[in-house]
Amino acid sequence: MKILYISPGYYPRIGGVEYVVKSIAEKLARMGHEAIVLAGEPEISEPRDEDVNGVKVIRWPTWSPGEAYCIPRGRGALKSFVRDQVVDVDLIHIHSAHSVFTVCTGLTIAGTHKDARSVFTPHYHGGGHTVLRRLLWVPWRRRVLKLLKKVHVIHAVSEREKALLKLHYPEVGSKIVVIPNGVNEDVLSYRWQGQSSDYMVYAGRVERYKRLDLAVKVAKEMDLKLLVIGRGSYGDKLAKHAERMYRGSVELLDPQPREKYLGTTITSNIRSKPQQSRSLQHIHSKALARGVSVITTNIAELKIWYKQGVNTYFTYVEQETTIKYLLNNLNEVRASLCEYSHGFREAFSWDPLAEKYKDVLETIV
Repeated sequence: MKILYISPGYYPRIGGVEYVVKSIAEKLARMGHEAIVLAGEPEISEPRDEDVNGVKVIRWPTWSPGEAYCIPRGRGALKSFVRDQVVDVDLIHIHSAHSVFTVCTGLTIAGTHKDARSVFTPHYHGGGHTVLRRLLWVPWRRRVLKLLKKVHVIHAVSEREKALLKLHYPEVGSKIVVIPNGVNEDVLSYRWQGQSSDYMVYAGRVERYKRLDLAVKVAKEMDLKLLVIGRGSYGDKLAKHAERMYRGSVELLDPQPREKYLGTTITSNIRSKPQQSRSLQHIHSKALARGVSVITTNIAELKIWYKQGVNTYFTYVEQETTIKYLLNNLNEVRASLCEYSHGFREAFSWDPLAEKYKDVLETIV
């Protein structure tokens, strides 16, 4: 198959969607398929292409105020370019409902190549998370629905995301399939070494909806330093909040090179993921596969994790008694987690998941 991926960005840009697109595109390229990625890139003024680990990457200039929106530059030229690109493509795989670049490109293809076979992975978390973004989502939701109706398969990465999509877009519920995101081999080569560490880690976008004020609270309760790795619009406010609530014990770092990031997380005492709206599996799979304990406020898929034999605690950190219970039982939790993490590593390797991807794609081509 010749597959065109449409993504808000691509390696070496750091981000969850970028990581997923790179992982699956490279896996399918190694299986013998031709993988092309059309990705937004705010650091360039003209389109350019290159080969990255056997994947052809076409970078298109975008405007991303506040590292969000991913608005394409040269809309007319992009439409002409896309029309030419999809002529001999077997399948189009569109990623992210939260990117203007990807949704508009997907709609362009749907409007000009009505026979094009397509998959949409929305990476959906409900809409905007600031007043402005919530307002923008009022008209934008209609655009997303239009694309959801046009594609042949909607791919959710968790049962939680599927439920959210069905709640907000009930018209397309029958199209949704669930395949979780996987863990790359480089992640699986690391094992947790943070038993005596004095810090906990959060890594990801630094936005208000990530509820990092709760991460500060948990770190203080546990008498641990908090290391925040990432960038976002909430960075300055988080720094002020941390200085006021837990002075001298919270450090904010820019995104780190992958080896340094993985090394930092495996030597941390615990990993914090306090937001409620995102997919539990994608957020935690890399940490749990390495045996790193996780605290989160999202317990929507707790039963799924226990079915897979992963024994860790998912706790509402607003409840002081729950935090203290966690502290009192943390060693017991970690012993069970280490016991089961090998099976988890095998279950969430990208290799079997890439086969599931391939099977789904082949059913619609």
